[in-house]
Amino acid sequence: LIVSEEDKGFGPIFEEQPINTIYPEESPEGKVSLNCRARASPFPVYKWRMNNGDIDLTSDRYSMVGGNLVINNPDKQKDAGVYYCLASNNYGMVRSTEATLSFGYLDPFPPEERPEVRVKEGKGMVLLCDPPYHFPDDLSYRWLLNEFPVFITMDKRRFVSQTNGNLYIANVEASDKGNYSCFVSSPSITKSVFSKFIPLIPLPERTTKPYPADIVVQFKDIYALMGQNVTLECFALGNPVPDIRWRKVLEPMPSTAEISTSGAVLKIFNIQLEDEGTYECEAENIRGKDKHQARIYVQAFPEWVEHINDTEVDIGSDLYWPCVATGKPIPSIRWLKNGYLYHRGELRLYDVTFENAGMYQCIAENTHGAIYANAELKILALAPTFEMNPMKKKILAAKGGRVIIECKPKAAPKPKFLWSKGTEWLVNSSRIVIWEDGSLEINNITRNDGGVYTCFVENNKGKANSTGTLVITDPTRIILAPINADITVGENATMQCAASFDPALDLTFVWSFNGYVIDFNKENIHYQRNFMLDSNGELLIRNAQLKHAGRYTCTAQTIVDNSSASADLVVRGPPGPPGGLRIEDIRATSVGLTWSRGSDNHSPISKYTIQTKTILSDDWKDAKTDPPIIEGNMEAARAVDLIPWMEYEFRVLATNTLGIGEPSIPSSKIKTDGAAPNVAPSDVGGGGGSNRELTITWAPLSREYHYGNNFGYIVAFKPFDGEEWKKVTVTNPDTGRYVHKDETMRPSTAFQVKVKAFNNKGDGPYSLTAVIHSAQDAPSEAPTAVGVKVLSSSEISVHWEHVVEKIVESYQIRYWAVHDKEAAAHRVQVTSQEYSARLENLLPDTQYFMEVRACNSAGCGPPSDMIETFTKKAPPSQPPRIISSVRSGSRYIITWDHVVALSNESTVTGYKVLYRPDGQHDGKLYSTHKHSIEVPIPRDGEYVVEVRAHSDGGDGVVSQVKISGKPII
Repeated sequence: LIVSEEDKGFGPIFEEQPINTIYPEESPEGKVSLNCRARASPFPVYKWRMNNGDIDLTSDRYSMVGGNLVINNPDKQKDAGVYYCLASNNYGMVRSTEATLSFGYLDPFPPEERPEVRVKEGKGMVLLCDPPYHFPDDLSYRWLLNEFPVFITMDKRRFVSQTNGNLYIANVEASDKGNYSCFVSSPSITKSVFSKFIPLIPLPERTTKPYPADIVVQFKDIYALMGQNVTLECFALGNPVPDIRWRKVLEPMPSTAEISTSGAVLKIFNIQLEDEGTYECEAENIRGKDKHQARIYVQAFPEWVEHINDTEVDIGSDLYWPCVATGKPIPSIRWLKNGYLYHRGELRLYDVTFENAGMYQCIAENTHGAIYANAELKILALAPTFEMNPMKKKILAAKGGRVIIECKPKAAPKPKFLWSKGTEWLVNSSRIVIWEDGSLEINNITRNDGGVYTCFVENNKGKANSTGTLVITDPTRIILAPINADITVGENATMQCAASFDPALDLTFVWSFNGYVIDFNKENIHYQRNFMLDSNGELLIRNAQLKHAGRYTCTAQTIVDNSSASADLVVRGPPGPPGGLRIEDIRATSVGLTWSRGSDNHSPISKYTIQTKTILSDDWKDAKTDPPIIEGNMEAARAVDLIPWMEYEFRVLATNTLGIGEPSIPSSKIKTDGAAPNVAPSDVGGGGGSNRELTITWAPLSREYHYGNNFGYIVAFKPFDGEEWKKVTVTNPDTGRYVHKDETMRPSTAFQVKVKAFNNKGDGPYSLTAVIHSAQDAPSEAPTAVGVKVLSSSEISVHWEHVVEKIVESYQIRYWAVHDKEAAAHRVQVTSQEYSARLENLLPDTQYFMEVRACNSAGCGPPSDMIETFTKKAPPSQPPRIISSVRSGSRYIITWDHVVALSNESTVTGYKVLYRPDGQHDGKLYSTHKHSIEVPIPRDGEYVVEVRAHSDGGDGVVSQVKISGKPII
């Protein structure tokens, strides 16, 4: 078969191939389809094979829909197996990927009752699922509690393994009592079954014993495919519930790893080869810990590195057809030709003939699967022709330059080439070269090279030729080249460029910077072209920055040739960042710094500045240095007057006459050495407090003054006229208060106090001495003449007479309901000037007890006599039902039904009516014993009339109606 240019046919190309299919054994459909569709010209013919045997498509059990195979009434014994499709036409045959037809099923659980499980509270346990026979093994598990659809919620104490379906409880609680059923679902066949219920009976324990962590759900070594999601399970029994932690041994955890809320499940999404390794889960509670390790091996499905494509080769030529795949394990390569095994490994064909034409398939496969690359090989045999690719009729070349005239006919086998200029045959010389592919190269072109050139080609199938004319043009030359420039940051620079060229051609200028073409549309802020001058490509650089320094190249070009010239632009500016910053010789208040000088950007560095940053501020601040001025030729200095035991970052900036440069990369954080504090606490004072207490206060020193570890305070105090100071140590660095208790201390006694700071390096100075007084005694009298007035169902007013003592600062009222314990009493505190207090939010129709005490900073005195009272019944719960709202002259008459109180509610004594503008809360309040009221017609807008019943227990629920002042039409 000789392939000509008119041949538009092609071999089969798969557009759809069969995939692995699971057919549910209980499926009502009664048929299964395996799909196969190919594009080809002529149209392809399809065949199917199963387990490498041909399928008899004449049987009633099979039918074809296009290329799809339909199996009627599938039978597991007859139809389970490996299938593939063959598509063929007169160009060849291709074999589809293999697909497995399996039969899925999920048997019911056995009908036998499950025995009850008794477990002591506090002990761990497992309920076995023991799923029934099934295929495939992709079940999901849940557990029912008592009835469907009440499912167990997994938490840190309860876990359902998706590996075996078992339910694990770390330690049993009384609330776990119930009947449990394992609920199993198969997503492949959309079927679920559940087991008989298992009664779980927790056995009470007086005191539950603690048990150490014991890992009972352990993940195994697994092989995973790259790109898959991998799930590891780890769960432990124990009391208290163990905490579970995950790690990858000796390596960081993958970035795509996620740990479930309970901690029992580690998921690695889209696993990669670098995620391979040993993983560990550790379970721990107060009684002990347990560990488990296993390894994930990551392998990979075959993947193409280079695969075959449709190829045409000349008859008699050689072909190396590369087909390379990667994977883990490394895939093997086999070749099919027209659907049958042809070769293994690398494929090379020599001196090809028509017998080599056909449909080829390269298959890369490892233990995880196979990938197919399909291609058609056509063998070409045709006489030379220039019909598709004739020589150019007119070829331009510049005088003194070089030209290549292409000769690319379609021919198979490859033809021989001859060239002529006019009537003169051309041969290779110092200026003329005929390439192997037939192209003609002419160097050092002169005007005499212009003329008509013809390429002659010939093979064993025939001859052909093609002709073109070579026209010589004037060369393009740069006549005004750019010159080097030296500017300062922010200034403008001009790069000149002009050229001579052939007037018959169009000239364009292209500028490049450090080898990259400048895009004037994108970079028009700094770069501009002068288009006003003919044959001139002048470049203007505006507001030049340091980044604009470099080599600028102007290229003048026509469609024939080009010419280039370059110049360098120097931009002087502030220095670049110093590099290599290192910190050394760290002391309490100073550190040594060394650095290497950065670029001076063509202006000498005059000095350096060292800056620091601490946790006290986000701002960088200039540091004091030794020497105070760091000369520009120095590369080392000390930062001084630093805060001891403080974390610092440092950076260095260089300065020249053009400004301050960019800072260096900040140093790593360091901490200065510690030192004894040198600042005393301020605002020392105190006094007050409870009986027999001396309260001493001060303003804590901020972190910057701690200067070291183990920071705290030494508090010294003595009676005002005493000789010996008593000292105590306060170890909390953030506290500013110390309370000294002494039963022998007299109330309101004057003391001298002072405070100093200390750390692991020593003590700081004492503060100024302050005079404070010890606490006064709590009141000793109880309030008298305590009485109550019941205001409503939820409010009571309590009143009393003051005690005589002058040291009272407030009064405290304690109250509680009869059904509450006295320990749960509510408290209300009022100032010592008050003679009464209102108790609110009480329960209606309830007995309350209450007492009153006098209090000061030292505490509260004895209680008054306890009194008791009842709140009134609740107000009516039913709102008045408004019957009518009638306009009568200049007034509205609002009428409502009488509200009848329930037996547990206060009797209605009247009604309250609020007359207010709509949208406002305030208005005019009326009281009435009637069931109606007259209100004036609103002058403008709408008004709301609110009606509520009133009783001794308070006001009832509101009813309302809106009225309007609009005239009646």
